[in-house]
Amino acid sequence: MTLPRLTSLIILGAAALTGATSKADDTPLTEPVIRPVTSAYTIEGGSSHIADTYLTPLRYSGWTTALSYERMQAMRFDPERWVMRLTTSFALEKTDNPSRNASVWGVDANVSWGMMRRFHLSSVPSLTLAGGGSAELNIGALYSTRNGNNPVSAKASATVNITGYATWNFTLWRLPVTVRYQPTLPVAGAFFSPDYGELYYEIYLGDTSGLAHAAWWGNYFRLDNLLTADLHFGGTSLRLGYHGNILSTKVNDIVTRNISHCAVVGVTGEWMTLNRRHPISKEARIISALY
Repeated sequence: MTLPRLTSLIILGAAALTGATSKADDTPLTEPVIRPVTSAYTIEGGSSHIADTYLTPLRYSGWTTALSYERMQAMRFDPERWVMRLTTSFALEKTDNPSRNASVWGVDANVSWGMMRRFHLSSVPSLTLAGGGSAELNIGALYSTRNGNNPVSAKASATVNITGYATWNFTLWRLPVTVRYQPTLPVAGAFFSPDYGELYYEIYLGDTSGLAHAAWWGNYFRLDNLLTADLHFGGTSLRLGYHGNILSTKVNDIVTRNISHCAVVGVTGEWMTLNRRHPISKEARIISALY
């Protein structure tokens, strides 16, 4: 074989190898993933039962209502296994004493964010389990219409929680339904409480020692239970459910009990952000955070 012919073959082989490599590099190693945001807007209403010895030794009962927002999305780094959850809520409640001649009003604002690890059971494909943790901030106040010196009991806490959920997908008379149960339980943190009988005016004047307390199950216990059913009528789903909350604190000889039971109704749906310059690939996988 002549030298020019050998040189030509080497050049052609190198060009072919370069083209094959470029083509392989242009091909994505994994199929693209789309992570829609599951958003829910709900209204809650039900009963509330309050006992706060800073304000009164009596137990007050009445009604409570709340507006809530929930956002869930599969995590970018491992969408199949990890999911995030953001929640915010604002609640208003009014309770009366047993004689119905005095009332306690309450307001509460809450925000939390957490991540959970999902587990898909091959033996039960319609069932998904998840477990993880969250951080939560809560502020609020109780106001007594009867007290003169101490009419307000302020509430504030920052906690680290354990949480998780179980979802079950099934069809009810051809209607797709997703049922979820999610408990949340604080395990550590800090919360605010004055001394027994301490006036907030004294705190205003500078007596700020001993207001923050480490939270643990011995002096701060709260269990939040959420049970929902999403009825998928189309792109938007109807959410129905139950939300129960139990709070119990005891510090500085002040005991607080707050128990609520609420019905939940709202709308939920999945949202995707689209880029007109980069259309969705036909090979893209859609990984839902909840469904």
